[in-house]
Amino acid sequence: MISKKRAFFISLMLVIASFFGSLALNISLGNRVVITRSDYENLKELSSVIYLKNEIERNFYEEVDSDSLLLGMKRGLFEGLGDPYSQFYTKEEYDRLMESTSGSYVGVGLVVSPGEDGFITVIGPIEGTPADRAGIKPNDKILEVDNVKLSARELDIAVSMMKGEPDQKVVLTIQREGQPPFDVEIIRERIVLKSVNSEMMDEIGYIRISSFDEKTGAEFKENLDLIKSNNPKGLIIDLRDNPGGYLDQVKEVADSIMGEGTIVYTQDRKGEKRFLKSDANGSLDIPLVILVNENSASASEILAGAVRDNEVGTLVGNTTFGKGLVQNLIPLRTGEGYKMTVAQYFTPNGEYIDGTGITPEHLIEDEDEQMEKAIEIINDKVQ
Repeated sequence: MISKKRAFFISLMLVIASFFGSLALNISLGNRVVITRSDYENLKELSSVIYLKNEIERNFYEEVDSDSLLLGMKRGLFEGLGDPYSQFYTKEEYDRLMESTSGSYVGVGLVVSPGEDGFITVIGPIEGTPADRAGIKPNDKILEVDNVKLSARELDIAVSMMKGEPDQKVVLTIQREGQPPFDVEIIRERIVLKSVNSEMMDEIGYIRISSFDEKTGAEFKENLDLIKSNNPKGLIIDLRDNPGGYLDQVKEVADSIMGEGTIVYTQDRKGEKRFLKSDANGSLDIPLVILVNENSASASEILAGAVRDNEVGTLVGNTTFGKGLVQNLIPLRTGEGYKMTVAQYFTPNGEYIDGTGITPEHLIEDEDEQMEKAIEIINDKVQ
Protein backbone atom coordinates (compact mmCIF):
# COMPACT_ATOMS: atom_id res chain seq x y z
CA MET A 1 0.00 0.00 0.00
CA ILE A 2 1.30 3.45 -0.91
CA SER A 3 2.32 5.56 2.10
CA LYS A 4 0.33 8.65 3.05
CA LYS A 5 3.41 10.82 2.62
CA ARG A 6 4.11 9.43 -0.83
CA ALA A 7 0.47 9.80 -1.80
CA PHE A 8 0.61 13.44 -0.79
CA PHE A 9 3.71 14.04 -2.88
CA ILE A 10 2.07 12.45 -5.91
CA SER A 11 -1.02 14.60 -5.38
CA LEU A 12 1.18 17.68 -5.19
CA MET A 13 2.80 16.81 -8.50
CA LEU A 14 -0.62 16.36 -10.09
CA VAL A 15 -1.67 19.80 -8.89
CA ILE A 16 1.50 21.35 -10.29
CA ALA A 17 0.99 19.56 -13.58
CA SER A 18 -2.63 20.69 -13.84
CA PHE A 19 -1.63 24.34 -13.64
CA PHE A 20 1.49 24.30 -15.77
CA GLY A 21 0.51 21.77 -18.41
CA SER A 22 1.33 18.17 -18.86
CA LEU A 23 5.02 17.43 -18.46
CA ALA A 24 6.67 16.61 -21.78
CA LEU A 25 8.52 13.37 -21.08
CA ASN A 26 11.07 12.86 -23.81
CA ILE A 27 13.46 10.17 -22.58
CA SER A 28 13.03 7.55 -19.88
CA LEU A 29 16.16 6.55 -17.95
CA GLY A 30 15.22 3.97 -15.37
CA ASN A 31 13.52 5.86 -12.56
CA ARG A 32 14.39 9.18 -14.16
CA VAL A 33 12.83 11.16 -16.98
CA VAL A 34 14.06 14.01 -19.12
CA ILE A 35 11.69 16.98 -19.33
CA THR A 36 11.71 20.21 -21.27
CA ARG A 37 13.58 23.19 -19.85
CA SER A 38 10.37 25.21 -19.50
CA ASP A 39 8.78 22.41 -17.44
CA TYR A 40 11.91 22.18 -15.33
CA GLU A 41 11.86 25.93 -14.66
CA ASN A 42 8.21 25.76 -13.64
CA LEU A 43 8.93 22.98 -11.16
CA LYS A 44 12.00 24.80 -9.90
CA GLU A 45 9.83 27.82 -9.07
CA LEU A 46 7.66 25.59 -6.88
CA SER A 47 10.52 23.93 -5.06
CA SER A 48 9.94 26.20 -2.06
CA VAL A 49 6.37 24.86 -1.81
CA ILE A 50 7.71 21.31 -1.58
CA TYR A 51 10.29 22.45 0.99
CA LEU A 52 7.63 24.10 3.15
CA LYS A 53 5.41 21.05 2.90
CA ASN A 54 8.25 18.89 4.16
CA GLU A 55 8.99 21.33 6.99
CA ILE A 56 5.35 21.27 8.09
CA GLU A 57 5.23 17.48 8.04
CA ARG A 58 8.46 17.24 10.08
CA ASN A 59 7.96 20.01 12.60
CA PHE A 60 4.31 20.94 13.07
CA TYR A 61 3.30 20.14 16.63
CA GLU A 62 0.37 17.95 15.59
CA GLU A 63 -0.05 15.27 12.98
CA VAL A 64 -0.62 16.84 9.58
CA ASP A 65 -3.57 15.94 7.36
CA SER A 66 -2.19 15.78 3.83
CA ASP A 67 -5.59 16.36 2.19
CA SER A 68 -6.03 19.58 4.13
CA LEU A 69 -2.57 20.78 3.06
CA LEU A 70 -3.32 20.01 -0.57
CA LEU A 71 -6.67 21.82 -0.40
CA GLY A 72 -4.96 24.80 1.20
CA MET A 73 -2.45 24.97 -1.65
CA LYS A 74 -5.21 24.86 -4.25
CA ARG A 75 -7.13 27.63 -2.52
CA GLY A 76 -3.92 29.61 -2.04
CA LEU A 77 -3.24 29.74 -5.78
CA PHE A 78 -6.46 31.67 -6.29
CA GLU A 79 -6.20 33.73 -3.11
CA GLY A 80 -2.81 34.90 -4.36
CA LEU A 81 -4.59 36.66 -7.22
CA GLY A 82 -6.10 39.16 -4.79
CA ASP A 83 -9.37 38.90 -6.72
CA PRO A 84 -12.57 38.31 -4.71
CA TYR A 85 -14.24 36.70 -7.73
CA SER A 86 -11.64 33.99 -8.38
CA GLN A 87 -12.17 30.89 -6.26
CA PHE A 88 -11.31 27.19 -5.98
CA TYR A 89 -14.16 24.77 -5.13
CA THR A 90 -14.11 21.35 -3.55
CA LYS A 91 -16.39 18.78 -5.16
CA GLU A 92 -19.10 19.46 -2.58
CA GLU A 93 -18.83 23.23 -3.04
CA TYR A 94 -18.90 22.93 -6.82
CA ASP A 95 -21.96 20.67 -6.76
CA ARG A 96 -23.81 23.11 -4.52
CA LEU A 97 -22.82 26.03 -6.73
CA MET A 98 -24.28 24.24 -9.75
CA GLU A 99 -27.41 23.43 -7.79
CA SER A 100 -27.95 27.07 -6.79
CA THR A 101 -28.21 28.19 -10.43
CA SER A 102 -30.53 25.37 -11.51
CA GLY A 103 -33.66 26.96 -10.04
CA SER A 104 -33.93 24.78 -6.93
CA TYR A 105 -31.63 24.19 -3.98
CA VAL A 106 -31.63 23.55 -0.24
CA GLY A 107 -30.54 26.56 1.77
CA VAL A 108 -31.71 29.68 3.58
CA GLY A 109 -32.70 31.96 0.68
CA LEU A 110 -30.17 34.79 0.80
CA VAL A 111 -28.69 36.87 -2.01
CA VAL A 112 -25.21 38.08 -0.99
CA SER A 113 -22.25 39.86 -2.54
CA PRO A 114 -18.63 40.70 -1.58
CA GLY A 115 -18.73 44.12 0.07
CA GLU A 116 -16.08 46.76 -0.52
CA ASP A 117 -15.43 46.72 3.23
CA GLY A 118 -14.23 43.10 3.03
CA PHE A 119 -17.39 41.61 4.53
CA ILE A 120 -20.01 39.37 2.97
CA THR A 121 -22.94 41.72 2.45
CA VAL A 122 -26.60 40.77 2.23
CA ILE A 123 -28.31 42.16 -0.85
CA GLY A 124 -31.58 40.81 0.47
CA PRO A 125 -33.49 37.70 1.51
CA ILE A 126 -35.71 35.99 -1.05
CA GLU A 127 -39.31 36.62 -0.12
CA GLY A 128 -40.94 33.81 1.86
CA THR A 129 -37.69 31.91 2.54
CA PRO A 130 -36.19 30.94 5.94
CA ALA A 131 -33.82 33.94 5.84
CA ASP A 132 -36.75 36.27 5.19
CA ARG A 133 -38.74 34.82 8.07
CA ALA A 134 -35.67 35.02 10.33
CA GLY A 135 -35.49 38.78 9.80
CA ILE A 136 -32.24 39.05 7.81
CA LYS A 137 -32.13 42.51 6.21
CA PRO A 138 -30.38 44.12 3.21
CA ASN A 139 -26.91 45.45 4.06
CA ASP A 140 -26.48 43.03 7.00
CA LYS A 141 -22.92 41.68 7.16
CA ILE A 142 -22.34 37.93 7.56
CA LEU A 143 -19.30 37.51 9.81
CA GLU A 144 -19.50 33.76 10.44
CA VAL A 145 -21.34 30.67 9.25
CA ASP A 146 -21.56 27.96 11.92
CA ASN A 147 -18.79 29.72 13.91
CA VAL A 148 -16.40 29.82 10.93
CA LYS A 149 -15.15 33.34 10.22
CA LEU A 150 -15.48 34.24 6.55
CA SER A 151 -14.53 37.33 4.55
CA ALA A 152 -15.75 38.71 1.23
CA ARG A 153 -12.96 36.75 -0.48
CA GLU A 154 -14.61 33.57 0.77
CA LEU A 155 -18.10 34.46 -0.45
CA ASP A 156 -18.65 31.25 -2.40
CA ILE A 157 -17.51 29.15 0.55
CA ALA A 158 -20.03 30.95 2.75
CA VAL A 159 -22.78 30.35 0.18
CA SER A 160 -21.87 26.67 0.05
CA MET A 161 -21.92 26.41 3.85
CA MET A 162 -25.37 27.98 4.04
CA LYS A 163 -26.67 25.17 1.86
CA GLY A 164 -27.05 21.59 3.01
CA GLU A 165 -29.77 19.15 3.96
CA PRO A 166 -33.40 20.21 4.50
CA ASP A 167 -34.60 20.70 8.08
CA GLN A 168 -31.02 21.13 9.31
CA LYS A 169 -29.86 24.15 11.31
CA VAL A 170 -27.30 26.75 10.24
CA VAL A 171 -26.16 29.65 12.44
CA LEU A 172 -25.22 32.99 10.91
CA THR A 173 -23.34 35.63 12.87
CA ILE A 174 -24.67 38.98 11.71
CA GLN A 175 -23.33 42.51 12.03
CA ARG A 176 -26.06 45.12 11.62
CA GLU A 177 -25.35 48.83 11.61
CA GLY A 178 -25.62 50.31 15.09
CA GLN A 179 -25.78 46.92 16.82
CA PRO A 180 -23.25 44.45 18.26
CA PRO A 181 -22.86 41.14 16.35
CA PHE A 182 -25.60 38.60 17.00
CA ASP A 183 -26.40 35.03 15.95
CA VAL A 184 -29.40 34.01 13.87
CA GLU A 185 -30.42 30.35 13.79
CA ILE A 186 -32.07 29.32 10.51
CA ILE A 187 -33.50 25.98 9.42
CA ARG A 188 -32.68 25.10 5.83
CA GLU A 189 -35.41 24.17 3.38
CA ARG A 190 -35.75 23.66 -0.35
CA ILE A 191 -35.77 26.99 -2.17
CA VAL A 192 -37.58 26.91 -5.51
CA LEU A 193 -36.57 29.92 -7.56
CA LYS A 194 -38.39 31.57 -10.39
CA SER A 195 -36.14 34.26 -11.73
CA VAL A 196 -38.79 36.07 -13.77
CA ASN A 197 -42.23 37.34 -12.77
CA SER A 198 -44.60 39.70 -14.54
CA GLU A 199 -47.89 41.57 -14.29
CA MET A 200 -49.88 44.27 -16.03
CA MET A 201 -50.06 47.61 -14.24
CA ASP A 202 -53.07 49.17 -15.97
CA GLU A 203 -51.79 49.47 -19.55
CA ILE A 204 -48.08 49.07 -18.76
CA GLY A 205 -46.28 45.73 -18.63
CA TYR A 206 -43.96 44.99 -15.70
CA ILE A 207 -41.33 42.20 -15.69
CA ARG A 208 -39.14 41.53 -12.68
CA ILE A 209 -35.84 39.63 -13.25
CA SER A 210 -34.36 38.62 -9.88
CA SER A 211 -31.26 36.88 -11.31
CA PHE A 212 -29.88 35.45 -14.54
CA ASP A 213 -30.07 31.71 -13.91
CA GLU A 214 -30.10 28.78 -16.32
CA LYS A 215 -33.75 29.27 -17.31
CA THR A 216 -34.04 33.06 -17.17
CA GLY A 217 -34.03 33.60 -20.93
CA ALA A 218 -36.86 31.15 -21.51
CA GLU A 219 -38.83 32.47 -18.54
CA PHE A 220 -38.41 36.03 -19.78
CA LYS A 221 -39.67 35.20 -23.26
CA GLU A 222 -42.69 33.42 -21.79
CA ASN A 223 -43.53 36.42 -19.60
CA LEU A 224 -42.88 38.91 -22.41
CA ASP A 225 -45.24 37.03 -24.75
CA LEU A 226 -47.90 37.14 -22.04
CA ILE A 227 -47.40 40.89 -21.58
CA LYS A 228 -47.54 41.48 -25.35
CA SER A 229 -50.85 39.64 -25.57
CA ASN A 230 -52.33 42.47 -23.47
CA ASN A 231 -51.19 45.13 -25.97
CA PRO A 232 -49.22 47.23 -23.43
CA LYS A 233 -48.33 50.83 -24.19
CA GLY A 234 -44.94 50.37 -22.50
CA LEU A 235 -42.71 47.93 -20.63
CA ILE A 236 -40.82 48.23 -17.33
CA ILE A 237 -38.05 45.69 -16.62
CA ASP A 238 -37.03 45.65 -12.95
CA LEU A 239 -33.38 44.69 -12.33
CA ARG A 240 -33.18 46.11 -8.82
CA ASP A 241 -31.33 43.81 -6.38
CA ASN A 242 -30.40 41.49 -9.28
CA PRO A 243 -26.87 40.19 -8.49
CA GLY A 244 -26.22 38.87 -12.01
CA GLY A 245 -25.62 35.39 -13.38
CA TYR A 246 -25.07 33.81 -16.79
CA LEU A 247 -24.08 35.98 -19.74
CA ASP A 248 -25.83 33.70 -22.23
CA GLN A 249 -29.10 34.38 -20.41
CA VAL A 250 -28.51 38.14 -20.72
CA LYS A 251 -28.16 37.59 -24.47
CA GLU A 252 -31.47 35.72 -24.63
CA VAL A 253 -33.22 38.61 -22.87
CA ALA A 254 -31.50 41.19 -25.09
CA ASP A 255 -32.47 39.18 -28.18
CA SER A 256 -36.11 39.70 -27.19
CA ILE A 257 -36.03 43.48 -26.70
CA MET A 258 -33.07 45.19 -28.39
CA GLY A 259 -32.98 44.36 -32.05
CA GLU A 260 -29.56 44.07 -33.67
CA GLY A 261 -26.78 45.69 -31.67
CA THR A 262 -23.79 45.16 -29.38
CA ILE A 263 -24.71 43.87 -25.94
CA VAL A 264 -21.22 44.01 -24.44
CA TYR A 265 -17.59 43.46 -25.36
CA THR A 266 -14.81 41.92 -23.31
CA GLN A 267 -11.07 42.48 -23.32
CA ASP A 268 -8.52 40.01 -21.96
CA ARG A 269 -4.97 40.56 -20.71
CA LYS A 270 -3.63 40.43 -24.27
CA GLY A 271 -5.97 43.19 -25.37
CA GLU A 272 -8.10 40.87 -27.47
CA LYS A 273 -11.69 42.07 -27.75
CA ARG A 274 -14.75 39.89 -28.18
CA PHE A 275 -18.15 41.34 -29.03
CA LEU A 276 -21.51 39.86 -28.05
CA LYS A 277 -24.31 40.88 -30.42
CA SER A 278 -28.09 40.67 -30.11
CA ASP A 279 -30.50 39.19 -32.64
CA ALA A 280 -32.09 41.55 -35.16
CA ASN A 281 -35.51 39.90 -34.87
CA GLY A 282 -36.46 40.80 -31.29
CA SER A 283 -36.94 44.55 -31.08
CA LEU A 284 -39.75 46.16 -29.07
CA ASP A 285 -42.11 48.68 -30.62
CA ILE A 286 -43.14 50.20 -27.28
CA PRO A 287 -41.28 52.44 -24.77
CA LEU A 288 -38.95 50.58 -22.41
CA VAL A 289 -37.72 51.60 -18.94
CA ILE A 290 -35.14 49.65 -16.89
CA LEU A 291 -35.14 49.99 -13.09
CA VAL A 292 -31.75 49.55 -11.36
CA ASN A 293 -30.23 50.18 -7.94
CA GLU A 294 -26.95 49.82 -6.05
CA ASN A 295 -27.45 46.04 -5.86
CA SER A 296 -27.89 45.57 -9.61
CA ALA A 297 -24.62 43.87 -10.49
CA SER A 298 -22.67 42.05 -13.18
CA ALA A 299 -25.07 40.52 -15.72
CA SER A 300 -27.84 42.97 -14.82
CA GLU A 301 -25.41 45.84 -15.43
CA ILE A 302 -24.55 44.38 -18.82
CA LEU A 303 -28.20 44.41 -19.85
CA ALA A 304 -28.73 47.92 -18.46
CA GLY A 305 -25.64 49.23 -20.27
CA ALA A 306 -26.72 47.59 -23.54
CA VAL A 307 -30.21 49.10 -23.36
CA ARG A 308 -28.81 52.54 -22.57
CA ASP A 309 -26.01 52.61 -25.15
CA ASN A 310 -28.22 51.23 -27.94
CA GLU A 311 -30.85 53.83 -27.04
CA VAL A 312 -33.67 51.30 -26.83
CA GLY A 313 -34.75 52.25 -23.32
CA THR A 314 -34.29 54.58 -20.35
CA LEU A 315 -32.59 53.78 -17.01
CA VAL A 316 -34.20 54.88 -13.75
CA GLY A 317 -32.99 54.35 -10.17
CA ASN A 318 -29.67 54.40 -8.31
CA THR A 319 -26.11 53.93 -9.58
CA THR A 320 -25.46 50.21 -10.01
CA PHE A 321 -23.01 48.00 -8.09
CA GLY A 322 -20.04 48.29 -10.45
CA LYS A 323 -18.75 44.83 -11.40
CA GLY A 324 -17.00 44.97 -14.75
CA LEU A 325 -15.14 41.66 -14.64
CA VAL A 326 -15.89 38.39 -16.43
CA GLN A 327 -15.43 34.98 -14.80
CA ASN A 328 -15.18 31.51 -16.33
CA LEU A 329 -16.42 28.59 -14.25
CA ILE A 330 -14.40 25.46 -15.00
CA PRO A 331 -15.07 21.89 -13.78
CA LEU A 332 -12.12 19.54 -13.13
CA ARG A 333 -12.04 15.79 -13.72
CA THR A 334 -11.91 15.24 -9.96
CA GLY A 335 -15.35 16.82 -9.54
CA GLU A 336 -13.72 19.94 -8.14
CA GLY A 337 -13.77 23.22 -10.02
CA TYR A 338 -12.71 26.82 -10.07
CA LYS A 339 -13.95 30.24 -11.08
CA MET A 340 -11.44 32.72 -12.44
CA THR A 341 -11.65 36.28 -13.73
CA VAL A 342 -10.47 36.16 -17.34
CA ALA A 343 -11.43 39.53 -18.79
CA GLN A 344 -12.87 42.98 -18.27
CA TYR A 345 -16.13 43.95 -19.88
CA PHE A 346 -17.20 47.25 -21.42
CA THR A 347 -20.59 48.64 -22.37
CA PRO A 348 -21.19 49.02 -26.12
CA ASN A 349 -19.98 52.65 -25.99
CA GLY A 350 -16.73 51.57 -24.29
CA GLU A 351 -17.50 52.46 -20.68
CA TYR A 352 -15.66 50.41 -18.04
CA ILE A 353 -17.93 50.30 -15.01
CA ASP A 354 -15.93 48.25 -12.50
CA GLY A 355 -15.93 50.05 -9.16
CA THR A 356 -18.07 52.91 -10.47
CA GLY A 357 -21.27 51.33 -11.79
CA ILE A 358 -23.77 52.75 -14.26
CA THR A 359 -25.54 55.99 -13.40
CA PRO A 360 -29.12 56.07 -14.72
CA GLU A 361 -30.41 58.97 -16.80
CA HIS A 362 -32.92 59.55 -14.00
CA LEU A 363 -31.14 59.23 -10.65
CA ILE A 364 -33.78 58.65 -7.97
CA GLU A 365 -33.25 57.26 -4.47
CA ASP A 366 -36.77 56.34 -3.32
CA GLU A 367 -38.09 53.03 -4.69
CA ASP A 368 -41.69 54.19 -4.99
CA GLU A 369 -40.58 57.34 -6.78
CA GLN A 370 -38.50 55.21 -9.16
CA MET A 371 -41.62 53.32 -10.24
CA GLU A 372 -43.62 56.53 -10.53
CA LYS A 373 -40.92 58.03 -12.77
CA ALA A 374 -40.85 54.92 -14.97
CA ILE A 375 -44.59 55.12 -15.50
CA GLU A 376 -44.34 58.87 -16.18
CA ILE A 377 -41.64 58.33 -18.84
CA ILE A 378 -43.75 55.75 -20.65
CA ASN A 379 -46.89 57.90 -20.52
CA ASP A 380 -44.96 60.89 -21.88
CA LYS A 381 -43.61 58.84 -24.80
CA VAL A 382 -47.01 57.53 -25.92
CA GLN A 383 -48.83 60.87 -25.79
